Amino acid sequence: MLLNGHIALITGAGQGIGRACAVIFAAQGADLVLFDKNPETLNNTSDEVARMGRKVMKYTLDLTNLEKLREAVENACKIGLIDILINNAGFDRPGTTAKIDKKEFEAVLGIHVTVPLTLIQMLLPGMRKAGWGRIINVSSIYGIIGGKGEVAYSTAKAGIIGLTKSVARECGQDGVTVNAVLPGLTRTPTIETFMDERYKKDIIADTPLGRIAEPEEVARVIAFLASDEASFITGIALPVSGGWGI
Repeated sequence: MLLNGHIALITGAGQGIGRACAVIFAAQGADLVLFDKNPETLNNTSDEVARMGRKVMKYTLDLTNLEKLREAVENACKIGLIDILINNAGFDRPGTTAKIDKKEFEAVLGIHVTVPLTLIQMLLPGMRKAGWGRIINVSSIYGIIGGKGEVAYSTAKAGIIGLTKSVARECGQDGVTVNAVLPGLTRTPTIETFMDERYKKDIIADTPLGRIAEPEEVARVIAFLASDEASFITGIALPVSGGWGI
């Protein structure tokens, strides 16, 4: 599963699954372009990758500012052909169907669907021309089972599955695979800080493996899908959930 000679762009690279992806990809030989809105956590990830001897470019930005996003991608492409894209960044705005604010609903759709679409539109032509590319979108189990009080997040995560399958159909003949991973409850700083313990316990009780995932467990699956070992896999929505949602 070596990624020597490849350049991966990872969004939300400052912490959690994104950070784990950056470290694992670097260990497998990839050079990296890292996007995150938090300069402190982004610098920490970038420094760790640099210590591993890999080339790394970092950009602190709000990904939903599409003009700034496009500028950053155009600049990042100066490092070489970005042939791996990991759409990982996201956030949640909890709320029931009756109470969710329209602006918050659209903001969640923006980061989870519009931003990945924009990045795909910018990077896919280069992958097609090269005859090789990997796009991995981070969805969620909520995208297939829904969640009470998570109407925006669940809708957005279902949307990224639809985007994944559509793009996969369009570019398979060009040697580009497009897949989604669907994590379950994962030990990210957001979950550790903001999720009430009783909700964690309920999810763990409904998870056959009976525990929370570590970010590295999800990142290793993403790295597999980015490798030549997964050369005949495209258009899938792969749960990495310990069985939650079956």
